[in-house]
Amino acid sequence: MNIGNYAVGYHGCDARVAARLLNEREGIFASNREFEWLGHGMYFWENNLKRGLDWARQKCEKKQINQPAVVGALLDLRNCCDFSDQRYLDLIRAYHLDMKQVRSFQGQDMPVNFAPTGTLPKDIVSRNLDCGVIEHMHTVMGWLHNSGVQEHFAHKTLPFDSVRGLFIEGQPVFNGSGIYDKSHIQICIRNSACIKGFFLPREREEDMRDWEVREDPAEYLQN
Repeated sequence: MNIGNYAVGYHGCDARVAARLLNEREGIFASNREFEWLGHGMYFWENNLKRGLDWARQKCEKKQINQPAVVGALLDLRNCCDFSDQRYLDLIRAYHLDMKQVRSFQGQDMPVNFAPTGTLPKDIVSRNLDCGVIEHMHTVMGWLHNSGVQEHFAHKTLPFDSVRGLFIEGQPVFNGSGIYDKSHIQICIRNSACIKGFFLPREREEDMRDWEVREDPAEYLQN
């Protein structure tokens, strides 16, 4: 759900991490691995509670976390690099060329995206190239902005607070379909001020029908 520059996101994690996020102001953390899909930051599935929980359950099955959980968050995307907007696709293309030229001058190869063993080749879940270019973009933008340069590649140099991307992933939902069963929107929060607050989601549809029934609506105003 996107309301203006606000979005609701879900973060899959271990239950202890979920408790820390819900109860401690200092519990926010960022992922800085070299294969992150949208660069470094804290990741959320936009409007996709089930995918967040499924992700946590998969991590539990692999013994990477102890107890799967998911927390929701209200996100103010602020200055967002949104890859559903053509302007930002053009921008990241320009920074890719810039990074390629820098690496060539330094005698360094570019990182590459790849599909690890056991994953679908088309999903390319290790996004080292994408992550590298996004981080290069932010490094250059930050340096230029701090140097007083206001615009580069026809875009302001103020570093982004968040990055948003749509990903087509998984298998067709039925034979011949162009809709894929793991397609999703991810949000990477780079500036923790974007996270307005966390909440504990109500996971089951049945939970939405547990209202206490009162014959006199005025009672609600008294309590």
